[in-house]
Amino acid sequence: MPDTVVDVDEAAVELALALKRLRARLRAEARPSEGWTISQLSALRRLVAEGPVTASHLARSEHVRPQSMAAIVTTLRDGGLVTAAADSTDGRKTLLRATTAGRRLAKARSESREAWLVAAIDDLTERGRADALVDAITLLNALADWGIDDRSASRARR
Repeated sequence: MPDTVVDVDEAAVELALALKRLRARLRAEARPSEGWTISQLSALRRLVAEGPVTASHLARSEHVRPQSMAAIVTTLRDGGLVTAAADSTDGRKTLLRATTAGRRLAKARSESREAWLVAAIDDLTERGRADALVDAITLLNALADWGIDDRSASRARR
């Protein structure tokens, strides 16, 4: 099969637009969030999945500035979805944990959004396209992580 020539600039624009549309659709398909923003829900979901972590770890993982994550965490704590406690091995660090209410909200949001996505993939993906979907997911994750280690190394040298 011949190599396909890709207009990288056009592909970047099309990808950004497709991701924007998909993100909006996922938000629309999820149950009402009771006033929580997508950033707050994303941070909460990560806390549920990864367990106790620091706010700085959460900021790096969510690709946001530490100041932005501090505001997100404050809102989640005020809402009773997250607690904070000193790290038992390093008292200088504070570990964040999802509360029972936080875990319930993350699960409900995830289930409603994923139910729509599973149905859409099942309906729209032709047989034999599963490998293409897996490849696309791998590429999207690689794009999300591209250059992170390089930036971290360059910041450490400053």
